[in-house]
Amino acid sequence: MSDAATVVLVHGAWHGGWCWEKVVPLLEEKGVRAVTFDMPMTSLDDDVAATRAVLDGVEGPVVLCGHSYGGAVITAAGHHQAVEHLVYLTAFALEEGETPAATAPDAHVPSTDLGDALVLDGTSATIKPDLLVDAFYHDCNAADADAAVARLRPIELACVATLSGPPAWKHKPATYVVCTDDHAIHPELQRLMGKRCSEAVEWNTAHSPFLNRPDLVADLLVEVANR
Repeated sequence: MSDAATVVLVHGAWHGGWCWEKVVPLLEEKGVRAVTFDMPMTSLDDDVAATRAVLDGVEGPVVLCGHSYGGAVITAAGHHQAVEHLVYLTAFALEEGETPAATAPDAHVPSTDLGDALVLDGTSATIKPDLLVDAFYHDCNAADADAAVARLRPIELACVATLSGPPAWKHKPATYVVCTDDHAIHPELQRLMGKRCSEAVEWNTAHSPFLNRPDLVADLLVEVANR
């Protein structure tokens, strides 16, 4: 491996570390070490603690990348001393006091249909099966989409309803990736959050570029890890 920073990859809601399976080999080919893991998705605090535990085990500097809900996690966990750069992949770069369920509520940006797709079971949530592909994978091939759908897990509602604390992106360099064909997080909300970060780029992808365009994800992370 090179002297590049280690990339720690934080998955989004309903997913797991498996979602980065196409990205990790591309990073390793370029000499960038990558670490994936499964968050419990039992509460935001639990997920932040799980991420910090992973960061504790990494030697040297880290690029911390979060997808979707994973953005809320890295916004808190990114204060860890090992983290040198944050990457938000169509993710929640939250201001203090916001939640993934209520981000920039006064900005009046358009919303997606994701809220209508939720299926509630007590304190946890899943997505209506017939709406999953359109929400997350509509530009992916059918085999990848089907495989991903089969591996999704419930998430506790507390994860997306807990108020965010002071954000790490105010103190550390951060790159925001806007996915302009996203049906889960509206691109206009992404652009708003991107303005909070040091820099922003736009890709013409849907919500899950790690499946459809892992090359884009890997190329960006390699570039950041080698800064």
